[in-house]
Amino acid sequence: MRIAGKTALVTGGTDGIGLEIARQLRAKGATVIAVGRDPGRLASARDEGFETVKADLSTKQGCDHLVEEIGGAPIDMLVNNAGMGGPSDLLTDFDLDKTDQAIFLNLNAPMHLIAAFLPTLRERPEAAIVNVTSGLAIAPRAGGPVYCATKAGLRSFTQALRHQLKDTRITVIEALPPVVDTRMTAENPRKKMAPADCAAEIVRAIETNKAEAFIGATKLLRVVSELSPAAARHIMIKY
Repeated sequence: MRIAGKTALVTGGTDGIGLEIARQLRAKGATVIAVGRDPGRLASARDEGFETVKADLSTKQGCDHLVEEIGGAPIDMLVNNAGMGGPSDLLTDFDLDKTDQAIFLNLNAPMHLIAAFLPTLRERPEAAIVNVTSGLAIAPRAGGPVYCATKAGLRSFTQALRHQLKDTRITVIEALPPVVDTRMTAENPRKKMAPADCAAEIVRAIETNKAEAFIGATKLLRVVSELSPAAARHIMIKY
């Protein structure tokens, strides 16, 4: 896809990977609408010159609000990047309200937005839907059961969507990052990829119409999983 002159809607676009995607798409000539829910980060994004929309995508109402705010504006790229970790300890911290919030934000919201914007995307000369999942969509870790479940679900949805849209002008891309240095991973002691480096590989996948972007350490995880899914699960469950 030629990025220059296109309009991109990036959820979670005011922080972390999403903000870096927004910056790099704009640097290549795109108009970027950054979606977030934190007033301070939205203000910072506006100060950088981005168009912004405040929306809490962990609820249906928030998704509907975003669609209403965009109206009939032509969107060439929908980047479903917003996400959250959710409860991690099934024995002591299994908050069902937070679980439902994470499931909606990570899995339901991309489906809602794709359904809403698909007619517009199909009218464009070329378009892209980018779903940001995770290496944990391939094999889960015990410390993130809700997050892993939602990302595995989004991976499966993305694969089915890609097949359904194979005869259209829409490229369906799945980006699978490793552990990236963001607010969500602040307490993770493992080596982390820089958000800008992760975003660069996602933007490259958009430019080259690449169906799957395995990023950083997930490239190795993919190889291990293809050779032995059981080995991948054994390695990642304790990660």
